[in-house]
Amino acid sequence: MGNLKAKAFDLRKDAVDMIIAGKGGHIGGDMSVMEILVCLYFGQMNISPDKADDPDRDRFVMSKGHSVEAYYAVLAARGFLDIEDVIGNFSKFGSKYIGHPNNKLPGIEMNSGSLGHGLPVCVGMALAGKKNNQGYRVYTVMGDGELAEGSVWEGFMAGHQYKLDNLCAVIDRNRLQISGNTEDVMGHDDLAERICSFGWHVIDVKDGNDLDQLNAAFEEAKCVKGKPTAIIANTVKGYGSSVMENKAQWHHKVPSAEEYAQIIADFAARKEAVARG
Repeated sequence: MGNLKAKAFDLRKDAVDMIIAGKGGHIGGDMSVMEILVCLYFGQMNISPDKADDPDRDRFVMSKGHSVEAYYAVLAARGFLDIEDVIGNFSKFGSKYIGHPNNKLPGIEMNSGSLGHGLPVCVGMALAGKKNNQGYRVYTVMGDGELAEGSVWEGFMAGHQYKLDNLCAVIDRNRLQISGNTEDVMGHDDLAERICSFGWHVIDVKDGNDLDQLNAAFEEAKCVKGKPTAIIANTVKGYGSSVMENKAQWHHKVPSAEEYAQIIADFAARKEAVARG
């Protein structure tokens, strides 16, 4: 996992470079979700650029689609996209690299970003896999602010109803959304208990930016039978730099030249620290 821990900081730089080039982006959530995506794409999911249409591939939906910069960075590192092309054209007029996932791009199952859609769609994908006797797994990553959407809870109900043990929902629990602290907007202090009451297996990952803890949670999810799994990943918004960490104003912001220099220096220091173990 050591190399992947370091890679996560390289990919953070790619995401920030996209935002600088495109003059906009959801930087705070990109930083909180990065380890979740790295763990899925480099350790957990059965996916490959040369078998992008394999009917037995695992499925992934980035429900919190506004964190697309992190998603594009990981897809590029995994071989689905060219990172120089992404950075050079991100959010430009007429570009295919738009500010939410675009399923015209390889490796992206569906357009997303209208919050609350990812889990219900993944319920359908998982149910189709069951009915067709296919062994693929289905993953979605949601934001905690997104949990205010009623369609999410309809998805939780349906996932339990159909016993979708091939479905895993990950909640990026960074406790901040565009309008401030999630607990002030729509509180979720009893989140694990609430999702359990819908018939799901719930894994509460204390440090959702720790790849070892995430990997263990995904491995546990694969062993659960007869019910879907929700992983609550307790992350830090803006993770990786003191400039951004736990600051709601970094939900959507372009760093200044001075801020960029400090952010990149912080990434380098964190990368060096994890490389040392």
